[in-house]
Amino acid sequence: MQVLPDLVPDQPRVVFCGLAGAESTKHRDHYYETPGNSFWESLHLSGLSPRRLQPHEDHLVPDLGLGLTDLVGHWDPRWVEIDDLAEKCERWQPEWLAFTSKAVAHEASRATGRRGRPGLGVQDWYVGPAQVFVLPGVSGANQRHDYDGRPNRLSWWRDLAMIAAA
Repeated sequence: MQVLPDLVPDQPRVVFCGLAGAESTKHRDHYYETPGNSFWESLHLSGLSPRRLQPHEDHLVPDLGLGLTDLVGHWDPRWVEIDDLAEKCERWQPEWLAFTSKAVAHEASRATGRRGRPGLGVQDWYVGPAQVFVLPGVSGANQRHDYDGRPNRLSWWRDLAMIAAA
């Protein structure tokens, strides 16, 4: 069972990938709609979106040359389907695959056989043709004051926007 449909155009600059399966996402109708989630604000403030979209406008993301997907397409996050994600990336041909938290990136890297936990930013590994970028968690629960040496989450989003525009 797919949690939410993928919203991805042909050859997107960036595909954002979260982790469906968390209890908080079971009753959602749109991507990143849980209270306190900073995804939509970060997307706008980074320059990747000309205005702040609301979760119910997630269908507009492909018009920006961006995409939305989840690492697992069902309610059991113990079964990470990295091969399915790699196949999708082969079809979509994004330049970047941006995991929307270290936890999601860790699950993906573990599924590829990599050891260790990824840090934030540009990674030296790919999923299909897409180079991986790890963003700080967008959940309202992620309110740390140090993001791998940076004072806020937005600086990582701006890095992604800058390299995706190049």
